[in-house]
Amino acid sequence: MTPIIKKLYPQKEEQVEALKRHLNFFNSEQTFGAVIQGVAIAMEEQKTRGEPISDSSITGIKTGLMGPLAGIGDSVVWAAIMPLLIAIFIPFAANGSAMGGIMPVVLYTVITMAISYGLAHKGYTLGRESIIGLLQGGKIKELIYGANVLGLIMMGALSASYVKITSPLKISALEGSEVVVQQILDSIAPGLLPLAAVFSIYFYLVKKGPRYTTILLSVVVLSVVCSLLGIL
Repeated sequence: MTPIIKKLYPQKEEQVEALKRHLNFFNSEQTFGAVIQGVAIAMEEQKTRGEPISDSSITGIKTGLMGPLAGIGDSVVWAAIMPLLIAIFIPFAANGSAMGGIMPVVLYTVITMAISYGLAHKGYTLGRESIIGLLQGGKIKELIYGANVLGLIMMGALSASYVKITSPLKISALEGSEVVVQQILDSIAPGLLPLAAVFSIYFYLVKKGPRYTTILLSVVVLSVVCSLLGIL
């Protein structure tokens, strides 16, 4: 906001007062949160023209919008765009190509910067009333729902492709024959063990929260123990 304020307020005292309005706590998702900055710039511009824009209305619109837009941004960017980019380039990484690690970051940066710029411009041109009306409409809910569904689809596809768990366990039967446990599981549902592993981790996350280190260590220990016992 500093360059904008310096342009709008030529006097030093006015710049100080304007900057103080933007020192309050503000925390939102960086891509979709850009629309708030656009609205704030428009309100500062209106204030310089003598319109009845109070200091509290500017700070209030920022604190009021930062939460809802953070939820939208997290749902769209981190639950849809990022998993999609990772899924596209995982085969490159699996084949040892550096593109698998570089391209998701590059494309993510380009996409989010384009969205951020566009939303900041929309926030500036539409103003606070239009943004609030948009948030209260049904289109945003549909966008969040669609992004969540897309993210879940991508996570399911990644899990099915890259979580490989099989059992070499064999059970002796009558007349010297053996029953292969993996064949029985595949006859019930192919990929049953990977599915069970993924859902076990999912329900753990739901119940205990994002304890990723605990999950990682538990998976490693369980894998080693089951391998030594000949179960997996």
